[in-house]
Parts: sequence; C-alpha cells; structure tokens
Amino acid sequence: MNHVLITGASAGIGEAFARQLAEQGEHLILVARRRDRLDAIADDVRRAHGVTVQTLAADLTRADGVNQVIERIEHEDWGIKGLINNAGFGERGAFADLDHGRQMDMVQVNVNTVVDFTHRLIPRLREASDAFILNVASLASFQAGPQMTSYYATKAFVLIFSESLHEELKAEGIHVSCLCPGPTQTEFADKADLAGSLLFRMGTMTADDVARIGLARRHKAVVIPGFRNWLLAVLAQMSPRLVVRRLAGLLHK
Repeated sequence: MNHVLITGASAGIGEAFARQLAEQGEHLILVARRRDRLDAIADDVRRAHGVTVQTLAADLTRADGVNQVIERIEHEDWGIKGLINNAGFGERGAFADLDHGRQMDMVQVNVNTVVDFTHRLIPRLREASDAFILNVASLASFQAGPQMTSYYATKAFVLIFSESLHEELKAEGIHVSCLCPGPTQTEFADKADLAGSLLFRMGTMTADDVARIGLARRHKAVVIPGFRNWLLAVLAQMSPRLVVRRLAGLLHK
C-alpha cells in the first residue's frame, strides 16, 4: 500500500492537503509535533473516506526528527507515492535581534528537513507510479525580505532546490513541484507576528484554496496560487532588486 507523507499536517495548508487527498482516496502518513491534533484529523478522514492514516509525532526542529519518521517507515515497510514537505515557520524582526536558537531551528525545519526527507524517500518514490514531491515554499522565495531575513532565504532555497529536482527526476516519472503561496489564513501569521502587517492586511487566501491549487498543478515545476500573487512574483523578478527589497521591508510593518 502506497502513502502520501505530509509534514506540518496538524493545521493550515498541511491539514488541507490531508483532507483533500483523503477525499481522493489516498492513504496518508501525517507528521507534526502535536499528536492530539494529528489523531483528531486522522479520525475524521478515516471515518469520512475510509482511507488508512498513520500519525507520527516528531519534532522537526531536532536533528533526529526526520530519523524517527524514516525509521518507522522502514520498519513498517510503508510504500511512498507522494511527499509533501509542508512544515515550516517564519519570524518577523531584525535578524541580529531575534533569538539565535529560533533562527537555527528555522533553517533546520525549512531547509534541512526538506533535503533530508526528499533524499531519503526518493528510492521509495521510484517504486511507485505517478509519484510526486510537493515542496511548500512561499511568494517570499522570489526576493529578499528585510525583517524576515532567514525566512525569505530559506524559502528561496526551497524554490531553487525544487526546480532543479524537477528537471532531474521528471524522466523517472517523479513530478517535483514548488508551491509558492502568498499570505494565507493559517496559524503562520500569528506565530510569525505578521497578522497585523500591511502584507496580511492587503488580503489572504484560504488554506483550502492553496492546497487545492497545489495538488491540481503538482506536475508543474512552480505553482503560484492566485492571480495577485502571480503578478507580485513577476513584478519582483522584473523590478530593480533595490526597489523590491525595500518594498518587502515596508510590507512587514
């Protein structure tokens, strides 16, 4: 039996992925820190759709977090047909003033975990038909972001990593896609201290809509949900970098 593994599955876009894939009849492995929340989501989708759902509580800010998940997959010999690297977080503030440990945790979750899961699960994905990897980055991937320096840099890594893998693995039948949402109605804004920022006051998309677009277009290398977000990404690439990074800083106020 093949599964789709989703990290950061206890809320927001990750939860939306889980519910929508279960509706499509996919069997799931849900990963996050909050076991109670994972189990509640799993119970809901099992009853609603009759799919198999495994829940694995793991702290991906820890270096051994991925190891715990991979060891369980190998022990149970679960097949993997899809990997959604959705776990991630951001934090607003001047880089030099933010907590050092928190910044290193961000790099661990947003970058290291994505590379680790992807590299270690490709052998299992090669055994599945219509396999896919969907990495969740951000509209932030396309530019510098003063006051959210580490977050923007990590998401730029995810974009380039995903585009490169898209070309490497497409001949093997593994679709690699990078989903780059703009402001979205999730816990992210509150945890990153962004809820009152100009960026989020300008409007948001729902997690359900973002997940639905990401799944529908997962054969594409880069997916930017929403016309406004697409336009902002295009303008960021066409405009002088000095202008773009200063505007980004203003949006975080």
